[in-house]
Amino acid sequence: METKNNSGAIFKNDKRTAETHPHYKGKVMVNNEEMEIALWLKESKTGLKYFSAQFTPPYKRAELSPTPIAQATDDDLPF
Repeated sequence: METKNNSGAIFKNDKRTAETHPHYKGKVMVNNEEMEIALWLKESKTGLKYFSAQFTPPYKRAELSPTPIAQATDDDLPF
């Protein structure tokens, strides 16, 4: 799904297992920059319900670089 600038989509977090996990998550495009959004449903001391929001850059997995294999030389051989 392509997100237009200054818009996005937020969905209920069905994988929420801890109080620290957000109630809702999604992706938004703000000033042509993609961001992830997390929302927590909270309640003030006076009983007013509100959302607390956090924006973060998109998560990117670290790329695994191939591990170089050491080249054995004749000097390394024990015989």
